[in-house]
Amino acid sequence: MALAESLVTWVHLICSSIWVGGSIFIGVVLVPVLKSNTKTLEELVALMVKVGRRFNKITVPAFGILIATGIYNSRGFIGDPSALLNTTYGTLLLIKISLVIATVVTYIVHVRLLNADMERKIMSGQGGNIYVQSVRTKIIILGEIIVVLSIAILLLAAMLDGGI
Repeated sequence: MALAESLVTWVHLICSSIWVGGSIFIGVVLVPVLKSNTKTLEELVALMVKVGRRFNKITVPAFGILIATGIYNSRGFIGDPSALLNTTYGTLLLIKISLVIATVVTYIVHVRLLNADMERKIMSGQGGNIYVQSVRTKIIILGEIIVVLSIAILLLAAMLDGGI
């Protein structure tokens, strides 16, 4: 049983590394490099869209696995919901669950912001500078919110693992 628990934790950690590490890499490394190597805002946003679509192919499954392994790890509270409100561990777990829900909602808004029609306009250069700037600003703000929420979730995971 200890091996199974260890494997679930390992998968959970790998998926969180993909999700959070990848998000931080995009914001801290990739976007600045793209900014310095693109000639126009439209070109920058088009590349960001391409990277985002590719990134989603690995992060969406990783995030789904994170949620599944997180539910598995918290299965002890499913049988005793009162423990969620009556223990520090349960309270921290509820906060973590709330942040995960907020992350999912923010991510959905982030992805839906770039619907197929909007993406076609940007990729074809027909979006217009003001429109593209508006989309870029929203994408950046939502991405930053997702990263902050994800880091807070990692902090809560560490606190829960530490037995606080």
